[in-house]
Amino acid sequence: MEFEPLSLSSEVIEFDMIGLGDDVAIDMEHSVEDDEDLVNVDNSHATAITGLADGVGPQIAGGDTNLEPCHGMEFESEEAAKAFYNSYARRVGFSTRVSMSRRSRRDGSIIQRSFVCAKEGFRVEKERHSVDGRVKRPRAETRVGCKAMLIVKIQDSGRWVVTSFVKEHNHELVPPDKVHCLRPSGIMSALIREYGAISNIGFTERDCRNYMRSSRQRTLGGDTQILVDYLKSKQAENPSFFFAVQGDDDHCMNNIFWVDPKARANYSYFGDTVTFDTTYRSNRYRLPFAPFTGINHHGQPVLFGCALLINESEESFVWLFKTWLEAMSGRPPVSITTDHDRVIRAAINHVFPGTRHRFCKWHIFKECQEKLSHVLSEHHNFEADLHKCVNLAESIEEFESCWFSLIDRYNLQEHEWLQAIYGDRRQWVPVYLRDTFFAEMSITQRSDSINSYFDGYINASTTLQLFVTQYEKALESRHEKEVKADYDTINTTPVLKTPSPMEKQTAGVYTRRLFIKFQEELVETLTFLANKVDEEELITVYRVARYGEIHKAYFVRFNSFEMKATCSCQMFEFSGLVCRHILTVFRVTNLLTLPSHYILKRWSRIAKSGVILEERSTSLSHGAQESLTIRYNNLRHEACKYVDEGVTSLEVYDVAMSALQEAVNKVALATKNGGKQVILNGVCEEDLHQSNEATTSCSDPSFGSQQSSHKDDQDRTIEKLTRQLDRARRKCEFYRSNLLSILKDIEEQKLQLSVKVQNIKLEMKD
Repeated sequence: MEFEPLSLSSEVIEFDMIGLGDDVAIDMEHSVEDDEDLVNVDNSHATAITGLADGVGPQIAGGDTNLEPCHGMEFESEEAAKAFYNSYARRVGFSTRVSMSRRSRRDGSIIQRSFVCAKEGFRVEKERHSVDGRVKRPRAETRVGCKAMLIVKIQDSGRWVVTSFVKEHNHELVPPDKVHCLRPSGIMSALIREYGAISNIGFTERDCRNYMRSSRQRTLGGDTQILVDYLKSKQAENPSFFFAVQGDDDHCMNNIFWVDPKARANYSYFGDTVTFDTTYRSNRYRLPFAPFTGINHHGQPVLFGCALLINESEESFVWLFKTWLEAMSGRPPVSITTDHDRVIRAAINHVFPGTRHRFCKWHIFKECQEKLSHVLSEHHNFEADLHKCVNLAESIEEFESCWFSLIDRYNLQEHEWLQAIYGDRRQWVPVYLRDTFFAEMSITQRSDSINSYFDGYINASTTLQLFVTQYEKALESRHEKEVKADYDTINTTPVLKTPSPMEKQTAGVYTRRLFIKFQEELVETLTFLANKVDEEELITVYRVARYGEIHKAYFVRFNSFEMKATCSCQMFEFSGLVCRHILTVFRVTNLLTLPSHYILKRWSRIAKSGVILEERSTSLSHGAQESLTIRYNNLRHEACKYVDEGVTSLEVYDVAMSALQEAVNKVALATKNGGKQVILNGVCEEDLHQSNEATTSCSDPSFGSQQSSHKDDQDRTIEKLTRQLDRARRKCEFYRSNLLSILKDIEEQKLQLSVKVQNIKLEMKD
């Protein structure tokens, strides 16, 4: 049963009724102004969330998942805070639920979450009658007014901070040997626990999937037609809207896929890495809603298409991935992240053989809580040790050693699930994946692309009819957030923290959020030292370590001629942002600006400018204004290429300037002729005219002497330009040597000042 959102003055209260065993839960979310106090509302009914299911590791200082919540604790995301409180609840012995959410009036985004004990509040007393009028059997009382809770609020930095924590409960807690009974989930897992082994159940997981598919097809009835009609109407509005429906052998509707023109455009800019998320269950029929998402230049989730999956067979996933690839003009991503699922893996290997496939690490941690519930109840430190082993290993050797040590310490050598995920380690453990681009700023932090694109808009009780409305609202909200990020990038000036020319350079190139990330890395270089350890021809190897932590070093290989460097941490390969170790080497070698090949366009302010997919360009060229915009962006993109390549050397610079001057003359002629200059097979009308004049002049007897004179003039011009080029080179060398000398003097002065400061401090202590 669903209720439409009610608008009450400055609040918006959303009700969602969902049956949970013998209890009914209502999710109450309040939308208020960011600067208003939280309104006191009776939230005794709240959507229950499992305290066992979410295995997302907390994003907290030190990464220790065995900590107790405290005021001021920070998390990378709301999901991370929720998962941490769930993990804490299981260790202590209680279940949790989401009690209340506070929303921003400006964009409707969630800015505060309240997690409470499942026994919080009291049940509202009311008469309970069956259909025939008889009074139903009273339900067991589960609410006792417990006050235990955790409240987190989003900060300007994007992190979530604990603003309130109540530890005490007014009821007995569940002992460790019974904590797994709080809320078991999963059909097959429940049956395995019931019958002891999968061989005793009598059917396979595939049989279960097929039954669920048939059940969904029967239950949905005409509801899927609502979605199909909506997709047809969108395609009628815009022919670039793409959707496809898969049938089965019984001519029944199976899976549905769709993607709008904006999503296709986004893929042309940010389609290097993709997340395919099948953890959603969008409605009461448990029908999987699976979006394809990525990360834009502001680090925000961006949509690449959606699917509604009735059939979860390998054949269906192959159909889906092929259809999606067709919609994206056949251009596969560099990397793709999915849930830990063998069927999806087989389909991806078939459709995307050249794409790096990664299993979602957080999904595996979630599986861990189910597969190892007995270990977690007996050994409270196991989960924290597992997170450290996976997230903090700096090398493959370190991970392997740590893993086997962990297995031996907890006597888990024969555990089948652990053996299976160890076999898949190259597809989910970060240390094996650092050489591939995934657009993530941190290996240990949860990616924004994994977070729900439709968070706050779609939940377990959303019907297909309501889904269409909520889908539109989510798209609008995400668009507004991107517009806001664009505005902030253009209209706010970053605060510089160093006198480095590189910091000033990147402040005008990166988007606001990405610059903040780069700035963090640049500032950190002030605490790092770089020592030369090897040198071979053009390559110099540096050992880079934080001052006082020489034992934890990284190795940077630097080619001073090409101005290229690689680091053992592989942060640039993984995230597209230069690490503090390479920046330290740039600092000690007096490289004052960031080379252009280290500034990925996908992270820059102009990420959406330039040439886009040919198909999209064609589809957008219906309107004159849109066509003008495309031409403008294409010309600017080509001009920027001249700038980037034209400054690499004086020779290339001269060629680029000459080519641009020639282009200016041709454009001026075309403008003078009213834009009627004709291009035939790559040769403009002006060139043909000049060629005709030249051919005519060949019949002139004086043509030979004129040609000879013209050649002499050309030779003199070349000699003159060569002398100018030599002088320019000598000037460059002179300026470069002077600059290096000045920089050396500055470094010496800094050292002298540092020594003087230390001496003054010592004298003051004496």
